[in-house]
Amino acid sequence: MNGRILLALPALLALAACSGSEPVRPLPSPPRPTTIRPAPPPALKPPPRRPAQVLAAPGLEGVIGADAEALTRLFGTPRLDVREGDARKLQWSGTACVLDAYLYPPETGTLATATYVDARRGDGRDVDRGACVAALRQTPRR
Repeated sequence: MNGRILLALPALLALAACSGSEPVRPLPSPPRPTTIRPAPPPALKPPPRRPAQVLAAPGLEGVIGADAEALTRLFGTPRLDVREGDARKLQWSGTACVLDAYLYPPETGTLATATYVDARRGDGRDVDRGACVAALRQTPRR
């Protein structure tokens, strides 16, 4: 019985279209979606810069507070010079130790100076910073 209904369905639809009732109107098109654009984020200001903490330890006189040029005169050309923003890391190595000096500007727009140093042996074990500075100062320059 279902098969007969399916066969009769197109004929019924055709008859309904020919009837004298209202003409078939196309469906109205759906409203266009409104594009909502988020407001641009406010301009981000960098957080206020905190002053760098300065390491003060015996044997670091002439190193802490020195700029890159002064450190180069003291230890020679660094084997590593890494810059990130206005911060800088310089590294020297000798047979006794590896010395990393971290330079930061005391105030925005000023010359970066060494505020911290780290010293270690070639195998990574810590070594006294002052002793490392003394050993690298004594190393003849190439």
